[in-house]
Amino acid sequence: MARLDLKAKLAILADAAKYDASCASSGTTRRSSADGRGLGSTEGMGICHAYAPDGRCISLLKILLTNVCMFDCAYCINRRSSSVRRARFTVEEVVRLTIGFYRRNYIEGLFLSSGIIRSPDYTMEELVRVARTLRTEHRFRGYIHLKTIPDAAPELVAEAGLWADRLSINIELPTAAALKALAPEKDAARIEGTIGGLHARIAEAREARRRSRHAPRFAPAGQSTQMIIGADSADDHTILRTADALYRRHAMRRVYYSAFSPIPDPAPGLPALSPPLLREHRLYQADWMLRFYGFALDEVASAMKSGHLPLEMDPKRAWALANRALFPVDVNRAGREMLLRVPGLGPKAVARILAARRHRTLRWADLARLVSSPRAVRPWVTAADWRPGALLESDRLRALVTPARQGELFASPVPA
Repeated sequence: MARLDLKAKLAILADAAKYDASCASSGTTRRSSADGRGLGSTEGMGICHAYAPDGRCISLLKILLTNVCMFDCAYCINRRSSSVRRARFTVEEVVRLTIGFYRRNYIEGLFLSSGIIRSPDYTMEELVRVARTLRTEHRFRGYIHLKTIPDAAPELVAEAGLWADRLSINIELPTAAALKALAPEKDAARIEGTIGGLHARIAEAREARRRSRHAPRFAPAGQSTQMIIGADSADDHTILRTADALYRRHAMRRVYYSAFSPIPDPAPGLPALSPPLLREHRLYQADWMLRFYGFALDEVASAMKSGHLPLEMDPKRAWALANRALFPVDVNRAGREMLLRVPGLGPKAVARILAARRHRTLRWADLARLVSSPRAVRPWVTAADWRPGALLESDRLRALVTPARQGELFASPVPA
């Protein structure tokens, strides 16, 4: 490997990290250096890399420790047989970059992953050394997200959770068969075993914190994972079934979906084209239905065609169209569970509706002030002075709620 300066390494290893989507920083403990106890913050503003659910912009230095890898995963640009330019940071260089970028207000934290070098244990030990050095020697209090090496020794993974806010292990592909075909050096059972072990440690640490606030934290922002979409033949139902199992069995904080991107010198058997990016977007929307809207997987699947989510409209609206008999929903009487199933209503809007109707009967003007998109909600609800009438039963409804003809439906409502 040619000797490179720090700037050249950064160019290579920051670019190599762009294929990992699981770098959001929501859910971490809020910390700040304003109290004089250390350096860094998880709250400030800077270069945008991700957004937390409350709208905060989270800036992260997102890099690989190295793009050298002993594995030869077909879908990975950094696989052993790839001809990409290679680079490797030292632990000290990563620490210096993180502190330097933070002091310049470029970042609030670090997202660090790596190719596998020498062995899983060696690689994991290097990742842990970065986090430990930042925390203990530089008193860095910003956000740290470490990728976990599935085959690394449990004690190394356990130490990683003491220094990092979030840990993640990528399951890579939706099925064990696909992983065996495209990444034969990886094992789906071992990956899920490591995920399960992390879940147990996180749960134990939270229980200990409930008993004593002095108990050590362990990955307080939980764990996440990523699936590559479109590298194999798995349909959306299979992908969401895998995600749903991870949420239920391991309390996964979030599953990320990353559309496969064709890479230079592709391995045999990979598709020549990327899947539509809209497919990735629809999977995220369906994922929110499972996590935040109370839908069961079978309900989401009921709106699919041949195992795939419709691309022409969001899956929540597709479900509503397939279940018109449940609509319109009376915003003055319906429970939270049913209100969450109304297209255009999210948890925050539903909370506002439930709070407002305790004090008065809601009219359309009230509802329009409480929701972010009154036009999207209009066909599916009734209020004191509004009913959609025959519109909901009309055969034109499906065509009207597709993006091309929304203007016909979204005219100003006429009071009943």
